[in-house]
Amino acid sequence: MEPIVLTHPLVKHKLAILRDKNSGTKEFREIAAELATMLCYEATKDAPLYDTEIETPIAKMKAQKLDEDNYAFLPILRAGMSMVEGILNIIPNAKVGHIGLFRNEETLEPTQYYFKVPHGIENRTVIILDPMIATGGSACDAIQSLKNIGVKKIKFLALIAVPEGLERIQKEHPDVQIYCTSIDSHLNEKGYIVPGLGDAGDRIYGTK
Repeated sequence: MEPIVLTHPLVKHKLAILRDKNSGTKEFREIAAELATMLCYEATKDAPLYDTEIETPIAKMKAQKLDEDNYAFLPILRAGMSMVEGILNIIPNAKVGHIGLFRNEETLEPTQYYFKVPHGIENRTVIILDPMIATGGSACDAIQSLKNIGVKKIKFLALIAVPEGLERIQKEHPDVQIYCTSIDSHLNEKGYIVPGLGDAGDRIYGTK
């Protein structure tokens, strides 16, 4: 599947603020959550609805609703947590799991140290959250961990990505649809996205 890139003017505006090195921790965190909300709108365009009857202040009517219990979100720690609030603002009853990965600075490959998911997650559509797709290693590890426990419907939301990482995911997991707000140029010699937005985790939590 080709990645779906959001091109709405508001998305571009918010992304420009996010990238700016002068944007503070509070602003960075808030914008990341807002962009996650916009990505979630796009990722749920194909969501099934069920028929129900409601009563407005004027009359009874037939309406359609989303079964929020059908969804689970899996942020990749720690940076992925910045996107959870934006998701839960619009799907508050969705389940949330967590996967902890850290990158070996020499090999650039991920090592998993934590994996906790809601009961029955294999029957849900699972949407992985991570601000950046760089080498694609963490994304592929998270996807494979879900497939290993029987999850069949997986989507991936990222703020930015690069061709190298996208190609790896498409090669190893061609069934996973990716949504992002930008496909950047490339990775530098240290494995950082160019032009990117810096280290998302550090900027979210003010650790640098």
